[in-house]
Amino acid sequence: MAFQMGSSLLDACVLSVLAREDTYGYRLTQEVRSVVEVSESTLYPVLRRLQKDDAVEPYDVPYQGRNRRYYRLTGRGEQLARDYQSEWVDFKSRIDRILLQQALPASKEPAENGKDGFQHEQA
Repeated sequence: MAFQMGSSLLDACVLSVLAREDTYGYRLTQEVRSVVEVSESTLYPVLRRLQKDDAVEPYDVPYQGRNRRYYRLTGRGEQLARDYQSEWVDFKSRIDRILLQQALPASKEPAENGKDGFQHEQA
């Protein structure tokens, strides 16, 4: 089972990679792919949207007789990356509180529902 990645989280991943260094689209895809499943066809619209929002800007670098398009953060992109990183810390801790709570051992029977519809431990 895989979790669905929303556009904000994908934006945060892209901006965080670019906060470390300028890079080109294919390499950026590989970096993001190392942690979540994403295709190049998904990533390029994200880059265009971030460019339209003045968070990233492209520039070309000659490479083996042709130009390779690189992306870098703008001042706005740097701020967005910092905002996403701080929001992630809070979001992750809240999700961890739910997902990582101590689970019941598999051999223990589940609690029964009481008259009020909530589960109550049997004595």
